Amino acid sequence: MSDVYGSAPTSHRQGGPRDESSSKWAAFVVHTIADIAAAFVGLWIVLYLFGASQANLFVQYVQDMAYWIAGWSQNISTVENEHLRLVLNYGLPALVYLFIGHGIAAKIRHTTRRGVGRLA
Repeated sequence: MSDVYGSAPTSHRQGGPRDESSSKWAAFVVHTIADIAAAFVGLWIVLYLFGASQANLFVQYVQDMAYWIAGWSQNISTVENEHLRLVLNYGLPALVYLFIGHGIAAKIRHTTRRGVGRLA
């Protein structure tokens, strides 16, 4: 029996061949790490602004991770308002991780293996 519509293209989700290159996977890893770092910092900002109990283990874990990720930017802003100071000191690194991480991932995606290593 012949297929009237022709054969459907197979994808890697259907068990077909995968043509993912290593550069696409590297870009995916960089992109994901940047998103996770920004998510921890953003979650800490939200928890702090909503007054989450800092005695809670989950809140302490998120705070410690956010401080470890954004430690380089502490005390950049010296605003008197404590809430605004925290948003500025933690919001800046979250944006930096997002922009730089996604930029690096885009650069990796668009780099071909043929062009790498060639001298002009």
